[in-house]
Amino acid sequence: MIKQLLEDSKLFGTNAAFIEMLYDQYLEDQTSVPDQWRLYFDSLQPTESISIRDISHTPVIESLIRSAARDESSLSDTSSKQAEQQAIDFEVQERKQIAVLQLINTYRFLGVRRANLDPLNLQQKQDVPELDPEFHGLTDVDMDKVFHTGSLVGPEHATLQEILHRLQQTYCGSIGAEYMYITDVKQKRWLQNRLESVCSQPNFTPEYKRHILERLTAAEGLEQYLHTRYVGQKRFSGEGNESLIPMLDKLLQHAGTAGVQEIVMGMAHRGRLSVLVNTLGKMPSELFQEFEGKQPQELTSGDVKYHQGFSSAVMTPGGVMRLALAFNPSHLEIVNPVVEGSVRARQHRIGDRNGDLIVPVLIHGDASFAGQGVVMETLNLSQTRGYGTGGTVHIVINNQIGFTTSDPRDSRSTLYCTDVVKMIDAPVLHVNGDDPDAVILATEIALDFRMQFRKDIAIDLVCFRKLGHNEQDEPMVTQPSMYRVIHQHPGVRKLYADRLIQQGVIKEADAEAMVQSYQDAMDEGRNPNTTICYDYKSPNTANWAPFLSPAKWNQPVKTGVSIEDLKHLSERLTTIPATFQLHPRVEKVIEDRRKMGEGSLPLDWGMAESLAYAALLKEGYPVRISGQDSGRGTFFHRHAVLHDQNREQDQWEDGIYIPLRYITPKQSDFVVIDSILSEEAVLGFEYGYATARPDELVIWEAQFGDFANGAQVVIDQFIASGEAKWGRLCGLVLFLPHGYEGQGPEHSSARLERFLQLCAEYNIQVCIPSTPAQIFHLLRRQMIRPIRKPLIVITPKSMLRHKEAVSSLEELANDQFQPIISETGTFATEKIKRLIVCSGKIYYELIAYRREHAITNMAIIRLEQLYPFPHEDFQAEINHYARTQEILWCQEEPGNQGAWHRIQHYLLRHMRPDQKLGYALRPSSASPSVGYFAMDRFRQRELIEAAFRDTI
Repeated sequence: MIKQLLEDSKLFGTNAAFIEMLYDQYLEDQTSVPDQWRLYFDSLQPTESISIRDISHTPVIESLIRSAARDESSLSDTSSKQAEQQAIDFEVQERKQIAVLQLINTYRFLGVRRANLDPLNLQQKQDVPELDPEFHGLTDVDMDKVFHTGSLVGPEHATLQEILHRLQQTYCGSIGAEYMYITDVKQKRWLQNRLESVCSQPNFTPEYKRHILERLTAAEGLEQYLHTRYVGQKRFSGEGNESLIPMLDKLLQHAGTAGVQEIVMGMAHRGRLSVLVNTLGKMPSELFQEFEGKQPQELTSGDVKYHQGFSSAVMTPGGVMRLALAFNPSHLEIVNPVVEGSVRARQHRIGDRNGDLIVPVLIHGDASFAGQGVVMETLNLSQTRGYGTGGTVHIVINNQIGFTTSDPRDSRSTLYCTDVVKMIDAPVLHVNGDDPDAVILATEIALDFRMQFRKDIAIDLVCFRKLGHNEQDEPMVTQPSMYRVIHQHPGVRKLYADRLIQQGVIKEADAEAMVQSYQDAMDEGRNPNTTICYDYKSPNTANWAPFLSPAKWNQPVKTGVSIEDLKHLSERLTTIPATFQLHPRVEKVIEDRRKMGEGSLPLDWGMAESLAYAALLKEGYPVRISGQDSGRGTFFHRHAVLHDQNREQDQWEDGIYIPLRYITPKQSDFVVIDSILSEEAVLGFEYGYATARPDELVIWEAQFGDFANGAQVVIDQFIASGEAKWGRLCGLVLFLPHGYEGQGPEHSSARLERFLQLCAEYNIQVCIPSTPAQIFHLLRRQMIRPIRKPLIVITPKSMLRHKEAVSSLEELANDQFQPIISETGTFATEKIKRLIVCSGKIYYELIAYRREHAITNMAIIRLEQLYPFPHEDFQAEINHYARTQEILWCQEEPGNQGAWHRIQHYLLRHMRPDQKLGYALRPSSASPSVGYFAMDRFRQRELIEAAFRDTI
């Protein structure tokens, strides 16, 4: 048994050298060894503390070999006792050397916990015994001994005292770094080199230090000027985090040097006014007018000054750089995906595939960054194919109090507010906001890391909040200890000025002159930032001019496509590579579509939708569709992405075919994305994308319309109100599958009533197309008509394959979108006693019931556009049925939901005094739908019968 075990065991002595080699490779880079060995070596590592994880043996062995070689000649002359003692000393030396390397590794992991990060010195530094040499068996006796430094950047050999000094400077000073959890060894080595090569100690010229002081003076100067001129007005002051302004200045200038042409920023309201003026170059005189209630732009609603966006340009060493600060509501982090979408659209527009030219920068608050789920969702988008932007620089304004949390133990469950970024292996640089030089160094490293690895990185700017949550708040009520310290704090500008005076960089009069100079500029209403380029016009700016004075929504527009072109487009949509093996069900879909294109089969929804995209692509309009399962379609109807059934698991690129990318040789881009399982971040991303691409059809599709409520903030704060608040136009399209088919409360309703409640001032369009031709013309109208308004499309589920929900090629060629579809039957209008008005799938159930019961005195019309309401078209229908005494609205939804409450006012407006208004619908309900299938079918039959009841 033992012999067999020795022969079979992977640890058999003859394998020792090989295993040692593998283990050494594993310690250098865990991904460099086969998975089975990696898992085995993982099991050998201590689990009590990451700081005592084993380190590479190679440097130790090499050092000892060299040491042994020097002593080899003398060893032969020693006595056996001396040899024994030397062997013992050798073993002790080996253990000490390994301990030193482990200590170095520990500082890389845990040094941040002893870093000097808190400007208020209120945070108690954690007791980290692993950072003490004694924990590793090193004593005071070892301090003057020379050791090999391993991978520590710097001298190859140094005393333990020197090594400790370098480690404490690098990892326990004003910068605390977290990066050792990153799996990519190249990224870790890069960060180690940047930090350890300078011991995290910046070294700037006197001239640049004076520039930093000037930017700090601007940050403090604006806040103090506003505080005295507009007493008590809300502005969400940035006092306490003034280092943000020189930080952003460095970020922009350094990015320009790297060739970046544009930066898009997003941030909440804390310190936003200072960023607007001191970074983006907004004229102080304009800001003062806003404080005084004067608005430079007349909007129907407008917004408060600390939600405003802005666009400008700055001069950098690499040329002019365009800047944009996104508009943001008070929902703090919701702007994150909006910025990412806007950046992706801008990159796409200029062909910046790697994110070299346009960079997103997101500025967060500590409480919101740790607390709001959209942060995690947006981070999860960062490395995906459809949503990546080449990495984001995250800056967290960490005022250590959030929104005035009374007890820091209630603020979060993680050690640091930035811990969420570790989910994507993004490094974090924590930095003391009272050390502007360290802040600038951290900014340089962060930007360089992003440009080098196209990956997110976070800077945790640890600072404080001088005033309350707003200027009317009294923080001493809940934070007396903290604010006693804050009231004694002289401010970072004063601290930095005193440091420069001590260094001989400036004189006290120079600092005072800077303060007075900024004060004078504010009195004159001018901006002293000399890098701002006020008259710059970027050649890459999207052209919104055709949509700024939009035509009337009901202006006729030609959306038809000739039958000849439709047949050609159909041929391209159904041409599949000969070697491509389709699934039998998909093959049947493609074969049916081929017949539809030939005219031998009527068109279904999926084919008409595909033809709309194909025609737009041919005409020069790019198309982007995203959502969960959008490539195939949740209900197996789209099949925009075809999959080769012979594809190997890892052959994704070779195993798919997208016909819409092969319509014509010079067509526009077609992108369809199966998104991550997120509504809020993905919809926010697509909104941001659409606001930067007026020439592109951008569609977000919910898996079920019910799930759109997970993105309600985006719908309420951006899609419905963005134009009224900020003048932001957007042509985003929402596909929301809807229909009562017995699938329960969460798979039935797109909550039509919520969208109708949001309708006002012609802000959005809400449509429920009921035929393939209608969706064809609706999508084409969205791009061809010179109007950019969000379009909410209530899309079908079972109706996708309803035998009567079909269209002909002629309807796609000759018709246009009809806001109302008239009665299609041939009834004598003088005999019609009731006009039934409905939308969507219920129409087909109504005509089936009417046919079954041979009812000839009730006409049915379809309201395909609920908002803007087609008043003229509806009036024409009322006039057409001059003798009709009853108007009845029929809907599938409960009475307190659906369109009823909104639509009845429009119906009454056009009815004659002698006409009566009735309804057929489900009983009002707290839930969108019943969960019992039998009850659902009963309720459906009941409301259909109610539509044809004798009297209303």
